[in-house]
Amino acid sequence: MFDYLIVGAGFAGSVIAERLASQSGKKVLICDRRNHIGGNAYDHYNDAGILVHRYGPHIFHTNSRDVFDYLSNFTAWRPYEHRVLASVDGLLLPIPINLDTINKLYGLKLTSFQVEEFFASVAEQKDYIRTSEDVVVSKVGRELYEKFFRNYTRKQWGMDPSELDKSVTARVPTRTNRDDRYFTDTYQAMPLHGFTRMFENMLTHPNIKVMLNVDYREIQKVIPYREIVYTGPVDEFFDYRFGKLPYRSLEFKHETHDKPLFQSAPVINYPNEHAYTRATEFKYLTGQEHLKTSIVYELPQAEGDPYYPVPRPENAEIYKKYKAIADATPNVHFVGRLATYKYYNMDQVVAQALATYAKLSERSTWHPEDVQVSPKALAPDQDLSATKKNGGKALTST
Repeated sequence: MFDYLIVGAGFAGSVIAERLASQSGKKVLICDRRNHIGGNAYDHYNDAGILVHRYGPHIFHTNSRDVFDYLSNFTAWRPYEHRVLASVDGLLLPIPINLDTINKLYGLKLTSFQVEEFFASVAEQKDYIRTSEDVVVSKVGRELYEKFFRNYTRKQWGMDPSELDKSVTARVPTRTNRDDRYFTDTYQAMPLHGFTRMFENMLTHPNIKVMLNVDYREIQKVIPYREIVYTGPVDEFFDYRFGKLPYRSLEFKHETHDKPLFQSAPVINYPNEHAYTRATEFKYLTGQEHLKTSIVYELPQAEGDPYYPVPRPENAEIYKKYKAIADATPNVHFVGRLATYKYYNMDQVVAQALATYAKLSERSTWHPEDVQVSPKALAPDQDLSATKKNGGKALTST
């Protein structure tokens, strides 16, 4: 008899499995319909020996010391600050838009004070910010909106920004200085040996059993358990009773090139001229040294694995119906992006999973130092400071 059947071996399911097993002594069965753990953060070495992210780039960043400390029990870190360029008008320009973006695009030599005045002069006044278009044009005006945001959003979401909730672009800042980091979180780093290794370390507890290549419904009636933690699509759990919740999916086109580097930045966005939205070169992210390099192009699509909940008011209304019956379903706990129909970052999913565990265990607090990790999981010198001393170079080709 298992205490918990956990559906999905991504961040939400794995964190709760680890906590229940190590801190509460529960017997846990975690299953996934894919052939690997790690969910969309899964990474692996391709045929050329290059560490790649199968489902597109995953960049860890958080302002939560608790989340960072918790995950640090299962991985050492490689310091990494993410940078992105956008291909606009034949130029590669920093994104989010900053002082250098404006000066290079228009051939100007504005100062930080002057670029603030520039934004104010082109911004469109909005009495009420309702859509993604409103967010952008109220900050940087119509022309920059058209060059950087409109077509990118159309490709990504399959609809115009004027049809999307303001939350889609509200997270994209505009800067008046030269800060070209994509994120400004306190903690920015990549798992030293990859995300999959981190998940493996999380799931090593003897109370955890893992089943892959299986749909939970196939085992639900034959393997006894007491409660479920469900991290899959909430509409699917209830057999689409209120209709299907819309998601955007992605097609990934991976390529390996016989050269040390392929492009001039970790990620290059293509707002206008291509069907794909961006290209990622993994060696920037991982720090791996290799004579070859691998990239991935992302092509958004309507059908396929669900990646991004579509933030529109009518979809929120459908989700409310599912949430009502989810809350009323005994002994089933819904956690994660798909189960709660929210566009969460990785750290937000971890925080939600930790909070869910606290409720399940009736504990008001959790302590990262309590985590039980196999002695084989981490070498004694695997910490962030040691990685810094090594210049951030941790992965080498074999």
